[in-house]
Amino acid sequence: MFKRCTDVVVSVALLLFASPILLLSALIIRLTSPGPALFRQSRMGRSFQAFEILKLRTMAHAEGGLAYTLGPDPRITPIGNFLRRSKIDEFPQFWNVLRGDMSLVGPRPVLPELVEEFRDQYSSLLKVRPGLTDPASLKYSQEAELLSKDADPMDFFKSVVTPDKIRISQEYIYRATASSDAAIMAMTFLICFVPAFSRLFGELPITRKLARINPYPNAPLNLQEKQPLPGNPPPPVHERLVPVSYLVAQRVLAGWNLSPNSEIGKKSTLNESA
Repeated sequence: MFKRCTDVVVSVALLLFASPILLLSALIIRLTSPGPALFRQSRMGRSFQAFEILKLRTMAHAEGGLAYTLGPDPRITPIGNFLRRSKIDEFPQFWNVLRGDMSLVGPRPVLPELVEEFRDQYSSLLKVRPGLTDPASLKYSQEAELLSKDADPMDFFKSVVTPDKIRISQEYIYRATASSDAAIMAMTFLICFVPAFSRLFGELPITRKLARINPYPNAPLNLQEKQPLPGNPPPPVHERLVPVSYLVAQRVLAGWNLSPNSEIGKKSTLNESA
């Protein structure tokens, strides 16, 4: 009951705060490409009840193609690219939260077809309302960019990314608290501005195409794609500063037991299973 009350109060406040941004974005969408400003799509909700999720439209209207975005997509409009990077296209989902279709924090809602493919795994996830954000969606905040690097994006999405996201979401819903939900919301806003902080929720899997041309095959997985090649300039200053702030945030998250790789998180998991 407390979680639902929080969802209502926060979603109303965020809708009021975001309404000028939503109105301006909707106007630009209508002026720059034909079609409606809102995009509606069926997603699977709690207890396997489908609902219509709302987003700002970021693609050309009535274009055919896959329901998934597996990398750079020619259907995405110029304003759509900005809306996706800034996550402004997700703002209409505060209305889904207010209606009761979704929660602020919970497993991200997926297409009904994907739920059918992983029905056994989703049977536990869909006991709760899907959410705007959770640790799995934060880890894969740059999912489209990751998928674009693989030789077979769809296969990588279904065989590697989806099972990992389900595992992370299952682990979180069983130990979620009001304070951990608040931390996830705070990290969501932070990652919108600094995507590198998504590393707090685990290293991304190495795509198969990159693994074949990796110049450092013997290096640890978390270092393989981060070493500059000989003769290449070092990374920009802001990228070199990220690890410092990353360690600070990691300590904070460990206090909420959000990072499964932290020592605190491991001990807490062991204690719970004992």
